[in-house]
Amino acid sequence: MFGLEALDLARIQFAFTISFHILFPAITIGLASYLAVLEGLWLKTRNDTYRDLYHFWSKIFAVNFGMGVVSGLVMAYQFGTNWSRFSDFAGAVTGPLLTYEVLTAFFLEAGFLGVMLFGWNKVGRGLHFFSTVMVAIGTLISTFWILASNSWMQTPQGFEIINGQVIPTDWLAIIFNPSFPYRLMHMATAAFVATAFFVGSSAAWHLLRGKDNPAIRTMLSMAMWMALIVAPIQAVIGDFHGLNTLEHQPAKIAAIEGHWENKGDEATPLILFGWPDMKEEKTKFAVEIPYLGSLILTHSLDKQVPALKEFPPEDRPNSTIVFWSFRVMVGLGFLMIFTGLWSLWLRKRDTLYTSRPFLYLALWMGPSGLIAILAGWFTTEIGRQPWVVYGLMRTADASSNHSFMQMSITLIMFVVVYFALFGAGLGYMMRLVRKGPKISEGAETPDGGPGKQRTPARPLSAADDSADADHDDTPSLTKEI
Repeated sequence: MFGLEALDLARIQFAFTISFHILFPAITIGLASYLAVLEGLWLKTRNDTYRDLYHFWSKIFAVNFGMGVVSGLVMAYQFGTNWSRFSDFAGAVTGPLLTYEVLTAFFLEAGFLGVMLFGWNKVGRGLHFFSTVMVAIGTLISTFWILASNSWMQTPQGFEIINGQVIPTDWLAIIFNPSFPYRLMHMATAAFVATAFFVGSSAAWHLLRGKDNPAIRTMLSMAMWMALIVAPIQAVIGDFHGLNTLEHQPAKIAAIEGHWENKGDEATPLILFGWPDMKEEKTKFAVEIPYLGSLILTHSLDKQVPALKEFPPEDRPNSTIVFWSFRVMVGLGFLMIFTGLWSLWLRKRDTLYTSRPFLYLALWMGPSGLIAILAGWFTTEIGRQPWVVYGLMRTADASSNHSFMQMSITLIMFVVVYFALFGAGLGYMMRLVRKGPKISEGAETPDGGPGKQRTPARPLSAADDSADADHDDTPSLTKEI
C-alpha cells in the first residue's frame, strides 16, 4: 500500500508516538521550573499574584505530567515489540541509561509530586518549595538521561562489539559522547522557550478578551522576558550544535542544506529555499546566497561544506524532508526572537499589555515552540538515517520481524487511541487555560488545600462548565493554540 513496507510502518508508528510524547515533557520541563520560580518569588515578596499563578499553572502541569508519563511508557515498550534487533544489539547501553532515568528522575519526581500538588497548607512553606524545586530538578535529570541515550545513538563511543552486541567499556564516554552537551542544552532551552510562548499566548488571549489583571499581566511579562533572553541564546546554542553535527554527521548537514556537490574551490552558498530531489540529485528552484553557507557552517569564507554526492546513495538522509523541517525550526526561532524584541520596544512605550497587533502575534505564537521542537526532532532523527546507531547499525537491520498487516493494525490502533485519549486531555488542558488564574482577595494563605475549591485535590476537578460560560467574538483559545 502506497509503496510502504512493514519497516516503513514501524518507523511511522514510532515517529507518531514520539511526536505526541515529546509535547508533554517539553511543557513539563518548562512549567516545573516556572512553578519553582513563581513559588520562590511569592516566598520572597509575599505578592499574592505569584501564588495565584502558581496554583493556576500547577493544575495544568499535573494534567500535562500525567499525559507525559502515559505516552512515555509506550515508547519503552516499542523497543521490545517493534525494534527487538536494535534492543539485542545496543540494549546493554540504552537499557541502563533508561533505567538510570527511572531510578533518579522519575523516582525524584514521583516522590515530591504529591507534596507539590496537594501539600499546600499541609506542610511548611520551606518543605513545599523544596518539593517544587525537586520536581523541577527531576524533569531536568530526566532530560539528561534521555538525551544521553539518544545522543549516543547519534555519536556512539565508549564500547566494543563482541559477538554482534555492543558491550560498554567506558560509561563516562558513553554518557558524555561528542553530541550530548549540545543536544542537552538545545533541548532544555527549547523546552523553556516553548513554555514561555505557551504561557504568553494564554495571557494574550485573556487580554484580548478584556480580562486584564495583575496575574495576567505578570504571565505575559515573564513570558516575554524569557523570550527576549532565551530565544537568542538558543540560536547561539544551535550554531554550536550545527558545528558539532558537521564534524560528526556531515551527511546530515549536507542533507539539511540541500547541498549536492562542490564546484572547484568555490565557497558553499546557502540555499534559502528550494526542493531537493533525491532521484535527480539536485535542489530544484534553489534560491542561493553566495558564501553564506561556508560562513555559517565553517565560520569562514573559503572552506567548503561536504556535499551529498560525496556519500553513497544508500548512506544519504532524505534531504527533501530535513531541508524543510530545519527551515521550519529556524524560521520559527527568528520569529521568536522578533517577538521578544517587539515586546521590549512595547514595554518601553508602556503598551505591552494593550497593543492588539502584538497580542495577536503572541496568541498565534503559542504553539510555535512545540512546532519548532517537533521540526528539530524530525531533522535530527530523519537526518541520522539510514542508521539507527550512526555508523554501526542500519535502521533496516534493527526492526522486529513483523508483517505488513500486523504493523498496519497496530498503527491504526495507535492513531485512534492517541487522538481520542490525548485529544481529550489536551482539550481539557485548554479549558483550564481558558479559565485563567483566580485572583485572591489579599488573604495571606489561600483558602485551598486538597478537596477545596481554590486548590482541587484532583486536577480533573479544576475545570467546570464556567469555563465555557463567557464568550465573545475573540477566537477560541482551543482553536488558536
